[in-house]
Amino acid sequence: MTSTLVRQHVPHPPHPSSPSAAAPRSRARDWAEIQERMLVPLYEAVYERLEVGTGTRLLGLGCGSGLALLMAAARGAAVCGVDPDEERLELARERLLARPGPRPGAHPGAPERAARLVRLGDGGLGDALKGTGAEAAGSGTGTGSGTGFTVVTAFEPLSAIGSGGGPSGPGDALSGRLAAAAALAEPGSPVVLAGWGPPERCATSTVLRVGARLADPMFPQLPLGGAPSPARWQPCGRDDLEHLAQRAGLRPDGSGRVACPFGYADMDSAVRGLLSTGLFDAAERATDPTQVRKEIAEALHPYRRADGTVWMENVLRYLIARV
Repeated sequence: MTSTLVRQHVPHPPHPSSPSAAAPRSRARDWAEIQERMLVPLYEAVYERLEVGTGTRLLGLGCGSGLALLMAAARGAAVCGVDPDEERLELARERLLARPGPRPGAHPGAPERAARLVRLGDGGLGDALKGTGAEAAGSGTGTGSGTGFTVVTAFEPLSAIGSGGGPSGPGDALSGRLAAAAALAEPGSPVVLAGWGPPERCATSTVLRVGARLADPMFPQLPLGGAPSPARWQPCGRDDLEHLAQRAGLRPDGSGRVACPFGYADMDSAVRGLLSTGLFDAAERATDPTQVRKEIAEALHPYRRADGTVWMENVLRYLIARV
């Protein structure tokens, strides 16, 4: 089984005054140690439904620090990850590129871990994977040769694909990446998209709205389909995942909802975890990091328990589309 991590170029460095610019390694570590685990119920539900295991060749778009890939690898899957954040990828390397051997919690019969690292340039996924050893798990799908990816996941769009925006909106950029990934998958393979459930069932949405408001005071007045600022939360509409899949040339084929409560040991952990998502980056650029942290803490106050822990109930939604 081969694990592959791919770096994706992004031309938008954060403002030098933001904590994410001053301490990117610390922000990535907060994501890996505090926030990423909140999505484990989503990963587990999808992997169970798709029966991910030995024989699965999985491509993870926006793989972050690699927890979802690690869980798939523990089930026996061959995994390849793509992410624009080099600091998160470094943590994924620590998880996935460790000394070969059985993983704790690995399914019986799961193969030992091995890995190759490649860098994604302007040529796209196909060119990046050529000659790396990963091309055997992603060499195209037109012929049904049995060598393409058999599962593609895009868990990271939880940031808010919103209603897709205009031609340069995040939804269109993501649909292009999905289409490119689908070209590397076997015909009929599932492509999984994830998004927030209804705002009334996602307590965290009240906190994320703080970042949206600070980033753009006109946020509540944005028309449906208004293009959100980069790295800023926007509600996910009822059919947004389906529309995104269709723009990428995919066929929707089922969906599900998963309870993903966000629980933190204390207020500081909650603030750090939420900041690590990147959904407050635009707010930090528009105002200042101190104000953003203060307003996040105030928004979290209703969810603080008597013992000091912070707990927010959320429902996330996923869509399974077919290549």
